[in-house]
Amino acid sequence: MDLPSESKMNSEGGEGRPVPPTSLPLQGGATQRKKLSAPRISLSLDQSEDDLGETPDDLDINVDDLDTPDEGDYLDYTDHEMDWEDPTAASRSGTSEPYNAIPTYSAEEERQDGKLWRTVIIGEQEHRINMKIIEPYMRVISHGGYYGNGVNAIIVFAACFLPDSDREDYHEIMENLFLYVISTLELMVAEDYMIVYLNGATPHRRMPGLGWLKKCYQMIDRRLRKNLKSFIILHPSWFIRTVLAITKPFISAKFSSKIKYVHNLDELQELIPMDSIQIPECIIRLDKELKEAAENSKVNSFLQGSDPTAASRTEADQAGASGS
Repeated sequence: MDLPSESKMNSEGGEGRPVPPTSLPLQGGATQRKKLSAPRISLSLDQSEDDLGETPDDLDINVDDLDTPDEGDYLDYTDHEMDWEDPTAASRSGTSEPYNAIPTYSAEEERQDGKLWRTVIIGEQEHRINMKIIEPYMRVISHGGYYGNGVNAIIVFAACFLPDSDREDYHEIMENLFLYVISTLELMVAEDYMIVYLNGATPHRRMPGLGWLKKCYQMIDRRLRKNLKSFIILHPSWFIRTVLAITKPFISAKFSSKIKYVHNLDELQELIPMDSIQIPECIIRLDKELKEAAENSKVNSFLQGSDPTAASRTEADQAGASGS
């Protein structure tokens, strides 16, 4: 076997390791170490043959050889498989939180929701009416048909359908009801018209206040005031007479001349057609009671020799006041 030369032994050291250099050569030499650059690592799955050739084999990343987490590293979802088509699947799971599904907003519900508010134009100003809050009181105004020739409307206002003033939301109701009455009046009236105010069978707590009546009068369009031909009050009481007397300074003399008092339904029928007017049952009962009271007054007055007409008028006023 050939023995290594002395020069080779000196270069590798006693233990076969390279001997560190004792000086730095200024110009090349056989002992100069070669500087290697770090290979470029490419994580692209679409490598070309050239890229593979430039990268050492031991640095190539094979996706198929990558370690994947064991199933035990994850939570056990085998019993909690989600059905993405079924939003209630989570709520059926025993350990998952309940799922509150968003209710579907159907076209019918959207249409009903749109009915809760109505936008109206009164006096060239836009207003919104809460139709939900006034729904129980919308019968306060109705169309009573027509009188005479043409489209002369009869507007019926039933005070017995007004809300009680002791309600906490009374002012809110009356504000929206006021807008509803005025806007409805403008829709119903085309030419001349009359208003029939059903005052009887209305408790005092339901009578509209002076401010509300004054506001109604002021907000009525000038055309509506001009076209109003008659304001008939059925079953007038001392209270309504007093209210009209107090509000007289705020209304015109022409409007005051249009007010007429009617004491029973028979008198009203002589003035206007009643076929299309819906009279509330409480008004019919009151009218019957007033007729009976008037007949009794006439009999008593005849026996006592007093004026039966004046006595019947007094009985009517007392009955109207008791209803108020």
